[in-house]
Amino acid sequence: MFDYDAEMRFLQARFRAACGVQSGDRVLDVGCGGGQTTREAAADARPGRVVGVDVSERMLAHARRHTSEGHVSYLLADAATYDFGPAAFEVGISRFGVMFFADPVRAFANLRRACERLVIMVWQPRAANEWARVIPETIGGDFRDDSPFTLGDRDVARDVLTSAGFADPTFTAVHERLYYGPDVESAYENLLRLREPQALLAELAPAQADRAREALRAMLSAHDNDDGILFDSAAWIIQAV
Repeated sequence: MFDYDAEMRFLQARFRAACGVQSGDRVLDVGCGGGQTTREAAADARPGRVVGVDVSERMLAHARRHTSEGHVSYLLADAATYDFGPAAFEVGISRFGVMFFADPVRAFANLRRACERLVIMVWQPRAANEWARVIPETIGGDFRDDSPFTLGDRDVARDVLTSAGFADPTFTAVHERLYYGPDVESAYENLLRLREPQALLAELAPAQADRAREALRAMLSAHDNDDGILFDSAAWIIQAV
């Protein structure tokens, strides 16, 4: 399984600080994945109740295995439609978990009913993210899926949130590095766990795929430094009430 928490090591501190979770807060973590953001919110909210919600049972199982705090729970549900109850949480947070809603206005309206304020981190457009350009370009072929970047345009994201009933969303640009591993071979194995590289490589003839894999290793070598294999990234932290 790809280690998304390691990938986000330089982004997470920025996101946690922006969330501003206080002792006693009730917190909803949307698209909580393996639970790192949920656990850190729980440390800040203690003894407040923290709920991580995700559509992946596999990721929630990982989160449960690594969580011991009694005031934390995990829920297998679609946050776009699940009835959390009105104003059930002081804070709703999400680190790259809200860009995939089929009906984003409806989904955020549901979160507005549940949360008094919202703090989310989303990717800026693909063109602003080195990792999202360079990896598929090295393999060759068309980009497979731009859903991670659906809220990358600030005007689009603002329109979605205001249409859902949030007031005056604010945007903070975040430029941090993404970590793919301590060395080239580790980063290469990590990349091959991701869906977009897998899909692009699967479309190539065997000889082309071999050349693409060697090109990937060379590209990763060019991104090697003292902190490991790193790529530039660009995200927004969006806050709304």
